[in-house]
Amino acid sequence: MLSVVQRVREAKVVVGGATVGEIGQGLLVLVCAERGDTEAQADKLLAKLLKLRIFSDEAGKMNRSVQDVAGGLLLVSQFTLAADTTGGNRPSFTDAAPPDDGRRLYEYVVAQARAAHPLVQTGEFAADMQVHLVNDGPVTIPLRVAPG
Repeated sequence: MLSVVQRVREAKVVVGGATVGEIGQGLLVLVCAERGDTEAQADKLLAKLLKLRIFSDEAGKMNRSVQDVAGGLLLVSQFTLAADTTGGNRPSFTDAAPPDDGRRLYEYVVAQARAAHPLVQTGEFAADMQVHLVNDGPVTIPLRVAPG
């Protein structure tokens, strides 16, 4: 599974003019399931997200996790992270999971996140979303969870 993790001061997702998910301080996570990804990879991704120490402590060191700072998680599906641009100027998305698998794994990540963390918001799978954020730092980290 692929993700892009952004430490934010605030973020929201708007669909059709309505806000569908919104957090203050926390992590905006763009999530992409690739062909062959499993729930085990989704579990590893979530565990990494919850423990990733990218929030500052009193000394200004990135030493705290989203759990440590009681921050929010805003999980947004983003199949375009699987883009392959090696064959020209038009990206190919053949490495992205088929829509049914992508939805199933995204919804699994969301359900597991809600069971493990008190503040989880989401975008809307397969919707035309506008994502608004104030990146804190900026801190933006690509994260890939490999099989096994």
